[in-house]
Amino acid sequence: MQGKKNYTEKLFPGFQMSDRIPKENLYRRLRETLDLSFLYRDTKELYGKTGNPSIDPVVFFKLLITGYLENITSDRKLVEHCGMRMDVLYFLGHDLDEELPWHSTISRTRQLYPESLFVTLFNKVFALCVDSGMVAGHTQAVDSAPIKANASMESVVPKMPAAPMESHLKKVSEENRETTKKHGGTISPVQISAPEHELKRVEKHHRNLQESPVRPAGATHKKARLLSNKTHYSPHDPDARISVKPGKARKLNYHCSMAVDTAEGVISHIQADFADGRDSQYLKDISLKVQDRLRKNELTMTDILADAGYSNGSNYDFLEQRKVTGWIPVFGKYKPWIEGFPYNREKDEYSCPMGRPLPFKGFSTNKDGTVLKNYWAAPRDCKACPMKSSCAPNRKCKSITRTIYDEPYLRAYARQHNGRGGQMKKLRQSTVEPVFGSLTQFYGLRKIGVLGKAGAHKVMLMAAVAFNLKKYLKKGGKKPSIGIFEAIMDALQGHLTTFYRHIRPRPVLQMAP
Repeated sequence: MQGKKNYTEKLFPGFQMSDRIPKENLYRRLRETLDLSFLYRDTKELYGKTGNPSIDPVVFFKLLITGYLENITSDRKLVEHCGMRMDVLYFLGHDLDEELPWHSTISRTRQLYPESLFVTLFNKVFALCVDSGMVAGHTQAVDSAPIKANASMESVVPKMPAAPMESHLKKVSEENRETTKKHGGTISPVQISAPEHELKRVEKHHRNLQESPVRPAGATHKKARLLSNKTHYSPHDPDARISVKPGKARKLNYHCSMAVDTAEGVISHIQADFADGRDSQYLKDISLKVQDRLRKNELTMTDILADAGYSNGSNYDFLEQRKVTGWIPVFGKYKPWIEGFPYNREKDEYSCPMGRPLPFKGFSTNKDGTVLKNYWAAPRDCKACPMKSSCAPNRKCKSITRTIYDEPYLRAYARQHNGRGGQMKKLRQSTVEPVFGSLTQFYGLRKIGVLGKAGAHKVMLMAAVAFNLKKYLKKGGKKPSIGIFEAIMDALQGHLTTFYRHIRPRPVLQMAP
């Protein structure tokens, strides 16, 4: 006989969600593993003693973790999604008939809680990974990537000149006059703070883009807007910065810096920075914070892996002082030696092809504040030299300028070209780069959905928390344990089975009459 299901919604369903959710379910294991009770203590001072009760801090962070595990960046869509998932409701501690928080409450609570609270949660999850043996600590891989900000290039307006500028600023103002009219003709309150030599560098770069036969997208038209962080900003999100990645369009981004432990790929640090900065200027801060986090977990960092973007003499020297070996390829423009001019380390001087000395004469500082060492020959030696026309044609004597971190550069260059240097490069590429790909594709880090650098930092921290939690449950997390009574009964049953197997009477062979 054919069966037919008749569904009538019950007013009072008679079941428990814990009976319907498998023991290996991700969110059930999260509920049994993750202890967030510390949040009540850390958020107590953020609330008053009167008024309506707020969203539960534990529920708030569990909602955020769910959003990044499900790759949902919209608070509105997150609430809708959670309402349809029984396992998520069980993780949140909500019944089927219990309403979830309003989506705007999640947004306001995210702004209320400080960055330090998100860092504390990240540290708690990282400590779980350390306790499970997933973190070795000695080798950390560092990398960075631009993350799209919640602002469009169409919202960029020119900054207000702080003083009369050169012709390139007038040109920029003319090119963007239509944009200022579009915004109501108001003058931007943000002033240009970049020094004059940096503004001239921007003008030269824009002129090269316009004169180059191979132009980037958007620079072929005469009225194309060539923007720079020195002269423009976004009033919608002033912390967002214009940056460009090779092969990609110019966008308003945030700079995401991340360190990953090479043992199991656990994220050991993540932070948000301004996108107009170089990778090399963030390495010191990253290494200090990673060392501090590892030290609190009784681990020590001995090696750090990074690409050539982090190559910097001061970084090499800083890592050596911290007793950390930096496996960072030397920047391509650095020359370990000058052809035809051998260097004498004891005398700290160079020698020209004619055997004349170029001794050390003193230090100097360029416009960017970089300290340099200067060497030059005596003018009388170069004046009578037959090679002066090719060696120093427009100067009185031959001069050489070197960085004060020449020796750390040479040691880094030697590490780069030995056998282990290639192994470390492959290790970095196979560790940190796949983690970045996972965060952007599956953990909601394709775009920053909030405003401000502090908000971007919170988003990155929560994406890293979700990533580490899932890795912890997959590789290092303990499976849900059965109750004590069930364990005792299983043990007794095993012993009884063995006992009866040994005392069971064997069949007796009967002899035929």
